[in-house]
Amino acid sequence: MTEIDIGKGKRGRRAYSFDDIAVVPSRRTRDPEDVSLSWQIDAYHFELPIIAAPMDSVVSPETAIAVGRLGGLGVLDLEGLWTRYDDPQAHLAEIADLEPARSTQRMRELYAAPIRPELIGERLRQVREAGVTVAGALSPQRTQQHWKAVVDAGVDLFLIRGTTVSAEHVSSHAEPLNLKRFIYELDVPVIVGGAGTYTAALHLMRTGAAGVLVGFGGGSAHRTRTTLGIHAPMATAIADIAAARRDYLDESGGRYVHVIADGGMGQSGDIVKAVACGADAVMIGAALARAQEAPGRGYHWGSEAHHPLMPRGGRVRVGTSGSLEEILLGPGRDADGTTNLMGALRRAMATTGYTDVKEFQRVEVVVSPY
Repeated sequence: MTEIDIGKGKRGRRAYSFDDIAVVPSRRTRDPEDVSLSWQIDAYHFELPIIAAPMDSVVSPETAIAVGRLGGLGVLDLEGLWTRYDDPQAHLAEIADLEPARSTQRMRELYAAPIRPELIGERLRQVREAGVTVAGALSPQRTQQHWKAVVDAGVDLFLIRGTTVSAEHVSSHAEPLNLKRFIYELDVPVIVGGAGTYTAALHLMRTGAAGVLVGFGGGSAHRTRTTLGIHAPMATAIADIAAARRDYLDESGGRYVHVIADGGMGQSGDIVKAVACGADAVMIGAALARAQEAPGRGYHWGSEAHHPLMPRGGRVRVGTSGSLEEILLGPGRDADGTTNLMGALRRAMATTGYTDVKEFQRVEVVVSPY
C-alpha cells in the first residue's frame, strides 16, 4: 500500500475507520429470509455471529445465558466483580450512581478485591447448567494464575483478551505467558487478542489460536488514543488481519483461524462494515450495554477504566435502547442503528445479494468518508 508523507522525516499508511467506508449494492438482491447468519468456531455452532464482550457492564451470568439462548455467545469477564464478590449487584448499582469525578477512584477500590477461584468455577457452572456454550476471559497477565480454575469449571471457549496481546511479550521482571505452549497444552479452543496489524495477527495465528480478536482500544469506553496515542482504525485493521488469515491458511496447509472484530461497533451499520471487511464474527460491548437487562444499568466501562496506574477509559453513559432481544433481533425502535442489529446485517446481506457471512466478506466496499 502506498505511503503518504506526514512530514519530511516520517511517512505512514492511510488507514480507514468504519465511518470512512460504505458497502455497495450489487446487481443481485435476495429475500432476507434466505440469508443465514450462522457461524461456527471449532465444534461450537451459533445462529448469530455475535459475541457479548467480557465487560461487567455487559455480561453477567444471566445475560450470558440470555445471549446464548438468542443464538450468540456471552463471555464472562473472569477478573470482574462477579469473581470478586458473592453478590456484586450492590456494587454495580453504586458504580451506576457515582458522580463522574468520583467514578475512577471508586472503581479502583471496588476492583482491588482479590479474584476468588471458587467464584470463577461457580459463575461458569451457572452458565453451563443453563445449557448454552460457556466462555470466559482472562487478561494475559492473569492467565497463568487462574487458567486451571477456568478449565476445571468446564469452559467451552477460553478467551485471552487485552488492549493488545502479542505472541512475543518481553519482560525483564517476570516470566511472560508463552502463548504457543499454553494453547498447545490446553484442551480447549482459545481466542486471543486484540491485534491491530497483519504481522501481530499472523504471529497469534501461529500459536494455535482458534480465533483472533481485532482491535486496539477503539470502543466507546476506551481512551487509548487519547492517553497513549495508539489507535488501529477498524476497517483497515480487519482487512489487514483477514489477509493474514488467508496467508496463514496457505502457510498451515488449510487451518482456518477466525477473525473477530472487537470494538468500535456501536451501531448496526458498523457491524455490517466489519463483516464486509472480513470479520467472521463481532464482539460488541456498548451496543449490548444499552439493554434493559445489562448489569451496567445504562452505563458502560471496561477494565481500562479502573487500571491502578494508567486509566485508559472511563465509565460512559450509553442509555437504554430496549430489551436484549430487541437489540439483537428486533423489532427496531428508531433509525439510529441501536436495535435489531442482526436484522440490519441480514437486510444488508440480502440487499447486496449474499446468503451467508463468508460470502458477504467479498462484497464491494468504497471509501466514502463523512
